[in-house]
Amino acid sequence: MIDYRSDTVTRPTEAMRLRMASAQVGDDVFQDDPSVNAFEAKVAEQAGKAAAMICASGTQSNLCALLAHCGRGEEYLVGQEYHTYRYEAGGAAALGGIVPQTIEMEADGTFSLATMERRIKPDDPHFPVTRLVCLENTHCGKVIPSAWLHEAIKIAREYQLASHLDGARIFNAVVATQKELSELVAPFDSVSICFSKGLGCPIGSVLLGDEDFIRRARRWRKMLGGGMRQAGIVAAAMDYALDHHVERLADDHQRAQRLAQALSALSGLVVEPAVTNMVYIQFADARQAASCADFMAKHNVLIPAQGLRKRLVTHIDITDAGLARTIELFQIWSDTNKSGLSRQNG
Repeated sequence: MIDYRSDTVTRPTEAMRLRMASAQVGDDVFQDDPSVNAFEAKVAEQAGKAAAMICASGTQSNLCALLAHCGRGEEYLVGQEYHTYRYEAGGAAALGGIVPQTIEMEADGTFSLATMERRIKPDDPHFPVTRLVCLENTHCGKVIPSAWLHEAIKIAREYQLASHLDGARIFNAVVATQKELSELVAPFDSVSICFSKGLGCPIGSVLLGDEDFIRRARRWRKMLGGGMRQAGIVAAAMDYALDHHVERLADDHQRAQRLAQALSALSGLVVEPAVTNMVYIQFADARQAASCADFMAKHNVLIPAQGLRKRLVTHIDITDAGLARTIELFQIWSDTNKSGLSRQNG
């Protein structure tokens, strides 16, 4: 099966499994798991942050960050399509009483900074207290411009707001820009990085910030049921990915670009240029979109079943042979679809 639904479907490599099996472990809630402690120190140093904490998932690390930054009745500013607002089940509001103030998005993953500044609330008992700006990089496979990010953080600091980066796929931005991780995350008070997407781990995310912030986040992680015990097995996988799976993200980017180029030549599809490991395709109508998903699934290629606009994600389990087979099947489907339309019109 060739699966493009997400880079979360990746499976740990044999070498990663061996590293996990041989990991030294302790009790991470007591902070005496040597593998966890070593990994947290290592990734914090690479990111240029004082401290780090592993979590079970990116959703958990983002939620711990929001809860550590904001209190009940306080708000965070966030792009309307950003993951922390749209795809994390409203956890900050449901569990922390934190109000999301959303901002309309632009196609490139940014939003109007003038609008952001207007949405910051004055000190008035009628309003929630604006406490945090939450940004994202990458967004929908696009690398967010550094100049825009720095300007957003500059405004946040002028209003004494904290800043958090959902950097679930920040290493894709590292590879695409050829910049150091520490440079990309430097402006932010905290950052969340997911290791179970393109980096190929079966589980795991890391939250980074200063020591006081991570201390608060650890309390929230425990409250959320995220206090893992012999978590060195998880840390070992993440450590292996940090050493071996970052540079290879360039392969995913190249395959996504080849896929986008091939699909853009097919009639009936509108294909957005691929920047990192995501290809977005737009179908003309629901019948066409459904027929394509069904056809591909029958030939052991999985793409999203719903929606006119579909996201195809390349990852460590997509090989050159699998990519060639996918392109071939899309071409067959396109030819069949054209023939069917011709018969209907005839």
